[in-house]
Parts: sequence; C-alpha cells; structure tokens
Amino acid sequence: MKVLFINNDGGGFADYVEVPEGMTVMQLFERHTGTSKAHNYLIRVNRQPCSADQVLQDGDRVSFTPTKIEGAAVPQS
Repeated sequence: MKVLFINNDGGGFADYVEVPEGMTVMQLFERHTGTSKAHNYLIRVNRQPCSADQVLQDGDRVSFTPTKIEGAAVPQS
C-alpha cells in the first residue's frame, strides 16, 4: 500500500512510499529518520496528532516535523 510521506526536517520533501500492511507510525518513523528521537518531532497522520502504535492505512498522509532545530541560537534577554 502507499502513503504520502512528508518530512519537514531540513529542506523537507514529500513523496508516496510503499509500506507493508500493518506498519505502524513508529516503524515508518524509524525507517525514514534513522537515529532521530521521536519526542523531538510532531508526528501527524492525516493532519491529526497520532499515537506511535497507530497502524497506517492505504492513502494516509504522514508528516514528521521537528520541534527542535539543531544549531538554533537561544535568544538572549
């Protein structure tokens, strides 16, 4: 089955990817982000926040958006 995968990390990209039946959101995250930590991302399915164990369905729209930007400076008061 196919899902639309949107990675908003860095330059970002979007593409349809083939995933096996029964794949969870966390399995897709681990497959496409490598060593990144899920708690550093806003993960959504069909524009709604989701649980890590949510099973993907054909045609889902999955997005991973970082909540922490590497190397960003903290504003000084």
